[in-house]
This record gives sequence, structure tokens and C-alpha cells, in this order.
Amino acid sequence: MLNAIAKPFGMLMLWLYEFLNNYGLAVILFALIVKLILLPFMMKSKRGTMRTQSLQPVLKELEKRHGANKQKYNEEVQKLYREEKINPMGGCLWSLIPFPILLALYQAIRFPLTIMMRVPQEHVDKGGALYELLQSNGYQEWFSGRFTAQMEAGYGQIAMSQFITEKWDTLQADFVAISDRIRTLDYGFLGLDLGAVPQWKIWQFDFSGPAETWLPKVGLFLIPVIAAALTLWQSIITQKMNPQPESTDPSQQGTQASMKTMTYMMPLMTLFFAFAMPAALGLYWIASTGFSMIQDIVLTKHYQKVMKKESAERDARMKKKMDEIARKHAETERLRAENQTEVNPNTSREKQQKQAKLLKEQKAAEYERRMNPTEEVVEPSRVGERRYARGRAYDPDRFAAKAENAEAAAEEAAESEATGQEE
Repeated sequence: MLNAIAKPFGMLMLWLYEFLNNYGLAVILFALIVKLILLPFMMKSKRGTMRTQSLQPVLKELEKRHGANKQKYNEEVQKLYREEKINPMGGCLWSLIPFPILLALYQAIRFPLTIMMRVPQEHVDKGGALYELLQSNGYQEWFSGRFTAQMEAGYGQIAMSQFITEKWDTLQADFVAISDRIRTLDYGFLGLDLGAVPQWKIWQFDFSGPAETWLPKVGLFLIPVIAAALTLWQSIITQKMNPQPESTDPSQQGTQASMKTMTYMMPLMTLFFAFAMPAALGLYWIASTGFSMIQDIVLTKHYQKVMKKESAERDARMKKKMDEIARKHAETERLRAENQTEVNPNTSREKQQKQAKLLKEQKAAEYERRMNPTEEVVEPSRVGERRYARGRAYDPDRFAAKAENAEAAAEEAAESEATGQEE
């Protein structure tokens, strides 16, 4: 399955090599072409990621409002994502596309004869026409002086293609007779053999000999190191350009902790795989990471302007929504105080049943008070279920009492005046 996916990439690599006549430049141009093909997907991924980040202030507010009720908080978060048409995992999914391409390129580099040149497998296998031709012309002795048995098991076709390149002038007719798809393939690039696997035990290098013997090994050693360093640098730049605010939500904290962990895990993984695979993969990773950094900087600056505009529009919508909620709430409170509230036809059956039960209990309590007037407790400040709706000190007879007191005082003053006149 993977070989079938890898063949188009292998054919592209071979075409680029024949066009540029340089394997290293072909790998770099291949990385650029892949970036251009994936640019629309990466733009969608970047936009989705930055839109999710732009919602952090809103999520922070929801967290303060519903922090104690996790179920309500999650419901509000999902509702927000639906309203904004955002898939929180969308950015991650699109960012995974380059990994299958990397695996396909690995297959193409590992099997140059069957994937890139599409030579039939039966010719390459032990006992096949091409295999026997190479063996009869000293391939085994040539291989033993250059590579280990591990190289033959994992990357034997790379060695075979290098031997074919060396013997091309003398055996070209024999190679073409077996398959007209066989080509020469020079893995050299800046004095380095990109078909070789870098050695990480640098202390075992013999630096006492001439530079041309140990300098290529050091160059291969530096390829994984540079690839890992660029990966770390890219992660740091991405985090600085897209800062994540601290959250008290455990799920958000877990996500942020995972991102920080991946900041250092990805460079270590890059270092490991670059030392375990042919140097061409390390060169591809360096080129791809460099192009990704340029792409990320450009897209971030572009979408920061877009997000600023969208945030302003979202804030305006949220303010309008909150104002409408406040208006409806004030209107409901006014109608409730005047006992003019009506049943909402959209109210759920469960809520209607609850309201009916409450009304029934209120009527039963009112009936009980009428039937037992001696036990009735007068609460003049109550309005429905709101016990102190009119205020705790509300007295309906306050103004009547003042009027009676004033009338009594007037009568007393009149009597006093009449008594004085009689004397």
C-alpha cells in the first residue's frame, strides 16, 4: 500500500534529479513543491488554529461564569464553537498531512530501483536478472569494503544503484537489456553521500587522517543536528507568535502542557530518525522546516489582521446579544412584579409541569390560609414567590396611620382652643 502511494513521489524525485542533475537540489526542490501543493491546506489549518486562539478571552469569561459547573461550561463552549463554525481539532488534522508524504519520500529514497525507476521487483530480488548481473561483476566485494550487513538489509537498493552508477559506462547495454528504466543515480551533494546513514558516534571518527576522509562523516553528522535545531527553533518562534494565555481549566491546562512537551519531543524525534535513515531524509527535513518557518511567519502576519477584524465583529455581536438578554430580563422582572407574565409556548414540558406544580402548591397554601384565618401570617411585602418584592419594611397602612394621627392631633388642638376661650 505504501509503495503504491510512494511511486508518484518517486517518479517526481527522479524527474527532478534528471532535470537538475543533482540529488541534493532535487530533494530541496521536492520539499518546496510539496509545500506549494499543501499551501491551501496549511492556510486552512493556520486559520483554524488562530481562530481557536482568538476565542481564548471568551472561553476565559465562560470559565469564570461556569467554572464550578463543568457540564454547563462544556455545553457553552460547544455552543460557542458551533456559532463561530470552528472545529478545535481542524488545525491539528491538516497539520498531519506532511507525515504520510515524508513516509512516501522515505520509501522512494530507500528503494530507488523499484519505486523511483519502477524496475520490476523480480529483477532486483536475490536470483533476479539484475541481482545476478551485479554479483557477477564484483558487487559483493565492492559492497563489503563500503557498507555493513545492516545497510544491505535496510538500504540495499541504494548501494545497488550506486554500484550501477559506477559500472554504467561498461555495463550500460546489459542494464538496458534487463530494463530500459534503469538510470544512473549520483547521491553526492556538497561532497556528502546522501544515500549514507549518518553516524552519531563522532568520538569514533579518525581525525588523524586527511580531511577528505573524516570531513564527509562530520558533514553527515551535522545534518540530523541541524534538522533537530531547526525544528526546535520553529516551535519556539511559533509559540512566540501565537502565545497561549494561562487557563485554570484542567482540560485546557492539559492541552497546553502537551504542547510544551511536544516543543522538545519533536526535535528529539527528528534527531533520532535523522540518524537512523539516509541523509537525504535529513536534508529534506531541513529544507521543509526552513520553508515552513517562512510560510508560518507570512501566514501569521496575514491572519492576525483577519482575526483582529473578526474579533471586533464578534465583540459587537456579543454586546448586542448581552444587551438583548438584559432588556428581556428587565422586561420579565417588570411583568412579574405586575403579575402579567404569560406562559411561553416554547417552554419545555418538564418546565411547564414544574410551574404547574408550583402554582398548585401556591393555591393550596392560599386556600389553607383562608380556611384557617387565625393561623394566617400576613406578608404584605410578598409578591407571588418573591417574599420581599416590596421591601422588608413595607407597610401598606403606613400612610393611613399618618393620616389618622394628623386628624387626632387636629381635633386635640381644636378642643384645647375651645377650652381656652371658655375660661
